[in-house]
Amino acid sequence: MNVAAARSYRPAPREDHRRTALWLVGIAVLVSLLTSETIWGQVLDLFGAEDHDYSEQASSAPFVPDAQMKELIEITGDNAELPAYAPEKAIQLNEAIPFTHGPVASARPFAPPNLGEVAKLTALRCLTQAVYFEAGFEPIAGRRAVAQVVLNRAAHPAFPKSVCGVVYQGVNRPVCQFSFTCDGSLNRKPNPRAWKEAEDVAIAALNGYVDTAVGYSTHYHANYVSPYWAPKLVKITQIGAHIFYRWPGRWGMPGAFSGQYSGMEAIPAILPRSSVRKSGADAGGLVKASSEDGMRALQDRRADNDDGGRIDAAKGWELALPPVEESSRASRMMASQQAGEYEINGTGNGS
Repeated sequence: MNVAAARSYRPAPREDHRRTALWLVGIAVLVSLLTSETIWGQVLDLFGAEDHDYSEQASSAPFVPDAQMKELIEITGDNAELPAYAPEKAIQLNEAIPFTHGPVASARPFAPPNLGEVAKLTALRCLTQAVYFEAGFEPIAGRRAVAQVVLNRAAHPAFPKSVCGVVYQGVNRPVCQFSFTCDGSLNRKPNPRAWKEAEDVAIAALNGYVDTAVGYSTHYHANYVSPYWAPKLVKITQIGAHIFYRWPGRWGMPGAFSGQYSGMEAIPAILPRSSVRKSGADAGGLVKASSEDGMRALQDRRADNDDGGRIDAAKGWELALPPVEESSRASRMMASQQAGEYEINGTGNGS
C-alpha cells in the first residue's frame, strides 16, 4: 500500500453515521407530511391558496386516500347518531368553524356520454327526490347547491358512480347517506309546486348547469345540527339553512373528481327500517324483523295528504298534546303512538 495514501485514510467518525441516520429519518417524515391529504388541505386553507393552485401540481398522482382520509370517509358516512345539541348550541358551534379563504373552484358540468332515455329519466327522478326532500322549501340557490353536491359525489372516488347510487347510498344498510330515503319521507305525497321546482333544478343540473357557490362540496348539513365531522372538513359556504363542505387536501381538489360515471341508473327496492339493524346483523348488515320491529315500523307511516318537509326545531315548533289524565282513551292512544308505543288488539291493525 502506498504510504502517503495510508496516512491520508481515516475511518468515518461515528458522528457522521448519526447525522446520516437523522437525515434519513427527516426525509421520511417530510415525505409523509407532503403526501398527507389532510395536512395539505390545512396548509392551503391557512394561506388562502386557490384550489387549482394545488390540483395542477398533483394531477398526475393517483388519488388514493391515506389513513387520515379513510378515517374521514368512515366518520362522515356514519351519521346515525349526531350529538344531541340544542339548536341554539349547534348554531354557535357551526359559527365557530371558519369558512375557507380565497375563491372556490367551480365543478365541471355533468355531461355523461350516450346516456339512454330510461337512465336519464331515472336519474332525473332520483335527483328531483334529493332536491325536494332535502331542500324543497329552501331558497332556489340552496336547492341548486344540493343538486350540485349529488353530482359532485357521483364524480368522486369515495361515492357510487351514478346519480341514483349516490342518492340511495346505504338505503338498506344501517346508515343512509340521505336520510329521506330511509325515514319514511318517500311515503309522503309531494307538494306539486315544490316538486315541479325541484324537478326544474334537477333538469338544469343534469343538462350541465353548475352551481359555482359550493364548488366541489360533497357534504352539507342543516345549521341547527352540529355533526362531529364538520371541523375536519373544509367549510365552503352557507346557503339558507345548509352549510356546505368539501374534503380537505388533494381528496377535495378538482383533480380528485375523476370517477367514471357508470350510466346505470336504478332505484333500489327499499326494505323496512325494522329489517335494517346494526346489532345482530349478518355480514350484509341485515337481520330478520321481529313482530316488535314490525310494530315499530308503523312510525314510518304518513298520511296521503302529507305535503312533506321537516320540523325545524330552531324555529321553536313543538308538538302540543293535552295531559294524558285529561284526555280520552283515543287521545291517550294517539299520544302513545306519537311516542313510539302502540296499543294493538285483535280487532284492528292500528292504522
